[in-house]
Amino acid sequence: MLFRSVVSVRKELVFAPLLGLALLAPAAMAQAPGPSVQQTFDRIDQLQQQAAARQRAINLARNSIVRLNGDLTQYMPEACMFASGGRGGSCLVQNDAQGMLFRFNGGVPGWQQLGQPPTISSAVLISPDGRSVVQVISNGPVR
Repeated sequence: MLFRSVVSVRKELVFAPLLGLALLAPAAMAQAPGPSVQQTFDRIDQLQQQAAARQRAINLARNSIVRLNGDLTQYMPEACMFASGGRGGSCLVQNDAQGMLFRFNGGVPGWQQLGQPPTISSAVLISPDGRSVVQVISNGPVR
């Protein structure tokens, strides 16, 4: 009998705190501050839309400047303008309510790989949704 009661006491000492934590955890979690599940889903949706807009914007900025300078047989933008994944690359220098501003250099095809200096410097502002060119700020010789 004594053995059983010692084992029983040991179980209570070991499991009682765990059971207490398990019983307290849902109450503590219910009171924990933070965003609701819906707010979290809304934020995820917002971030996905922003990533898509940045990817559209970098593509539009790059292609617009390529067209202004001939085509890809005559002009190649800096490698940062080929970034993917919705980040915008290092050429994205501003992203606010006015839009996304890209500044980058370019030159003859292969200029960067061959270690040649760029010949053209460009800056273009794209709408916040990434669907239209707001303004070509500059596109000319590197100064």
